[in-house]
Amino acid sequence: MADKTIRVLIVDDHQVVRRGLRTFLEIQDDIEVVGEAADGTEGVARTEELRPDVVLMDIKMPGTDGIQALRRLRELANPARVLIVTSFTEQRTVVPALRAGACGYVYKDVDPEALAGAIRSVHAGHVLLQPEVAGALLAQDPAGGGTGRGTTLTEREREVLGLIADGRSNREIARALVLSEKTVKTHVSNILMKLDLSDRTQAALWAVRHGMTT
Repeated sequence: MADKTIRVLIVDDHQVVRRGLRTFLEIQDDIEVVGEAADGTEGVARTEELRPDVVLMDIKMPGTDGIQALRRLRELANPARVLIVTSFTEQRTVVPALRAGACGYVYKDVDPEALAGAIRSVHAGHVLLQPEVAGALLAQDPAGGGTGRGTTLTEREREVLGLIADGRSNREIARALVLSEKTVKTHVSNILMKLDLSDRTQAALWAVRHGMTT
């Protein structure tokens, strides 16, 4: 049994998809579905209202789509981790969602246990990227230039950045470097500020591009 139940919001315009996701997730001991939304606008409102830990977000929805909803959540500085659940495999669809703030993605035909694992992983602070999509992000990363910015990082910040690129959560980084989670959070904030990046996904990609992985 997990120490903390992961609160999940499902955002998808197809009721049958929402029902299927809810049915499976509700049998997980450590996951609680706290609500549903049928489009991006409702999804943003429900995320603000319910404050879930993880949002399962479809990309293609009528009206406000998933990418627009992600951008709005970023503007609101909502702390929810967003996992894209999509039937679209094209990079031109998935990459903009990751750039807008998603922490990763899975396909709608994902194995149920793998979906639960993805939710737990994203909640723990990991970034879920398939190699081909990571490559596409790196190829067009507008924040990837300027290696010189890395020289402003302290040795400890470089260590933290390498572990971020390795997919480690703050808790895992704290254990690896024998630091408190609060100290790790401060290092992460400093890294994002110094490199002019907006989130851990961009930080991980920056580290990979500039050879700062562990």
